[in-house]
Amino acid sequence: MSSTRPRVLSGVQPTGALHLGNWLGAIRNWVDLQDSHDTFFCVVDLHAITVPHDPARLAEDTRSTAALYLACGIDPQRSTVFVQSHVGAHSELCWLLNCLTPLNWLERMIQFKEKALKQGSDVSAGLLDYPVLMAADILLYDADQVPVGEDQKQHLELARDIAQQRLNARFGPKGPDGERMPLLKVPEPLILKEGARVMSLTDGRSKMSKSDPNEASRITLLDPPELITKKIKRAKTDPQLGLEFGNPERPEADNLLGLYALLSGRGREAAAAECASMGWGSFKPLLAEATVEALRPVQQRYAELRSDPGRLDQVLAEGQARAEAVADDTLARVRQALGFLPGPARNR
Repeated sequence: MSSTRPRVLSGVQPTGALHLGNWLGAIRNWVDLQDSHDTFFCVVDLHAITVPHDPARLAEDTRSTAALYLACGIDPQRSTVFVQSHVGAHSELCWLLNCLTPLNWLERMIQFKEKALKQGSDVSAGLLDYPVLMAADILLYDADQVPVGEDQKQHLELARDIAQQRLNARFGPKGPDGERMPLLKVPEPLILKEGARVMSLTDGRSKMSKSDPNEASRITLLDPPELITKKIKRAKTDPQLGLEFGNPERPEADNLLGLYALLSGRGREAAAAECASMGWGSFKPLLAEATVEALRPVQQRYAELRSDPGRLDQVLAEGQARAEAVADDTLARVRQALGFLPGPARNR
């Protein structure tokens, strides 16, 4: 890992099994970023408890998510892989940012409004505060870029506003000319186009999601071949012959053809030509086979990792140490700027 490379940070919640959308829209692109960026990837378990969760599953889901990172090609020798809650600076910086972030900035967050409607009177302060914790995650590591989908762009903009308007402008160190200098780096979005939005198998207009109560709506990375085939066979289609991209009246055709283009490795142009006059009965077995074969090496590597729990523990411990070295320095810089009394040195 080289500190001269632009730094990237991202993570996934350990809430349920990772699915094709997580892999194709995020993790597969993370693997490529290792060649050009200083990469930090965390399992964001603190975010997972902003909604009702099962305590009996949280630790196991956290380990499973970390193992899937590695199984998908994240290399702990080239990336820092860690668990969010293992680095205490995330929680502390979140509190400091809470005290600087206007409440109305959080109340306008679209995802909070949508989830609050579903949860009603049970909605937690943690869900409202989710974007501030996300801002702390990003700002702790002086990230240059953050890979985000369209649904997370508003949260990244909040992180940028907190860094620039609430910290840098008010608490940044003064330069020789009296102007405030940056205290925290203001990150840029890194929008990854291809495969960035994988839709549900049961509704081509809705994003594939771990929170969808209908398990048939998604293919998880650990689904066995027979279950993958069954889910694809039952995927929603339309009565029209032939598959095509870009027709707003045929969202399922666009989504399933896009999955085939990615998972088969053929690319969009070749996949569109191959399937232009193909019926659904011929296409679905092709998609199922491509999906099974694409996931086979991931599942084999995952099984190997889970059979050696000591190895996974070692990766996470090493990642925690590297993450803390960066995060604690950033936190100390913020604490000093805000005027806190320095505490005794802590051993890492």
